[in-house]
Amino acid sequence: MSNKLIPILLLFFSLSTFAQGGEKKMRERIKAEKVAFITNQLDLSEKEAQGFWPIYNAYEDTVEDIKSSNIRPVRMQMRQNPDMSEAEAERLISKLIKAEESLLAAKIKLVNDLKKVIPSVKILKLKAVEDQFNKRLLEKLKEFRERRMNRKN
Repeated sequence: MSNKLIPILLLFFSLSTFAQGGEKKMRERIKAEKVAFITNQLDLSEKEAQGFWPIYNAYEDTVEDIKSSNIRPVRMQMRQNPDMSEAEAERLISKLIKAEESLLAAKIKLVNDLKKVIPSVKILKLKAVEDQFNKRLLEKLKEFRERRMNRKN
């Protein structure tokens, strides 16, 4: 779930701040908040953080690449052609399965790589910390929407 939310939230924040020319700034701000939050919540030492972040960032880049090149195009095809043939549906299912397998392989690589730089206890805690961060991001998004709606009224 967390891996699905971040691109959606980034897209929303990017679109909502585009008018002010702040797309890049918003992405950087979210990334900085995420780095600080995860570092703090996992209680990463300086040495652990130096090993953790290059691995984690490479993982996030891989996941984003898989989503943008494989999953999003399939979902777009599904929306554009809801009355597709059975053969086309089978082809899209095959693509989705391959993409999900790639995501799983990336997650396994992340865990194996992280084992070299942080304790397994912190690796386990990472998922909960990511979920907490995404929950906070969603709450901020909700507050942002409410403030925008109140300004319009």
